[in-house]
Amino acid sequence: MAWFKREKKGISTLTEEKKEAPDGLWNKCPNCKKVLHSADLIENKFVCHYCDYHLRVGSKEYFQVLFDNNEFTELFANLTSGDPLNFVDSKPYTERLVDTQEKTGLKDAIRAAVGKIDGEDLVIACMDFNFIGGSMGSVVGEKIARSIDYSIKHKIPFLMISKSGGARMMEAAFSLMQMAKTSAKLALLSQAKIPYISLLTDPTTGGVTASYAMLGDINIAEPGALIGFAGPRVIKETIKKDLPKGFQTAEFVQEHGFLDFIVDRRVMKAKLATFLKMVKN
Repeated sequence: MAWFKREKKGISTLTEEKKEAPDGLWNKCPNCKKVLHSADLIENKFVCHYCDYHLRVGSKEYFQVLFDNNEFTELFANLTSGDPLNFVDSKPYTERLVDTQEKTGLKDAIRAAVGKIDGEDLVIACMDFNFIGGSMGSVVGEKIARSIDYSIKHKIPFLMISKSGGARMMEAAFSLMQMAKTSAKLALLSQAKIPYISLLTDPTTGGVTASYAMLGDINIAEPGALIGFAGPRVIKETIKKDLPKGFQTAEFVQEHGFLDFIVDRRVMKAKLATFLKMVKN
């Protein structure tokens, strides 16, 4: 009668024989809190199946979504930040850089690569929020500038994917100088009549919004992305007025004329390829 009576008491499985789910197998949607299987999430371009929320992802995932067969050549991969100001807050800047590089596997807050998107050549520079909040330091500006030079030299369109908390305070004026530097390079790209597409993702704020993120031949964004310059609290204290609900969302920004399109990530590749073919012909 073993069906009705337990003959052995307790758990007999040895600790070393227990099987646990591997890390990264499951995710949770930050919006609807539903559990998402990683394989399904990758297939759905890192968009929640239930509420269509676009999860924050980095350059690895964007390259995977956009480049044909995830095949690309990374550009200027070994550029790393210096410490011109010998900056120290809770830890020295050099130590913070090393710790973040080890934690994220990235050299800095941006990666650049060249490949094909639906058969069309494209240079993509993509920011990573996990690296010190996607802050814009001298390496970010330099990689963007070199990517633009590469685009001009090889006559290839340029896509900038912005995801940033703004300028990197550890580099102070050196960081702020990247706004002018990248804007000047984009002017050269325009003179060469090479298309520049700016994709704003969640979040795009600070000096990035005030420079290259808003200078595209077309400016596009993902649904629900946070896009702004200063934070809501700073703006409210400055103008002494209550702010409209959702005033820094992509939808609000598009309504007021700062964006051309809002594009779902699942159709982003097709939309970009269509635009590239249109301007090419």
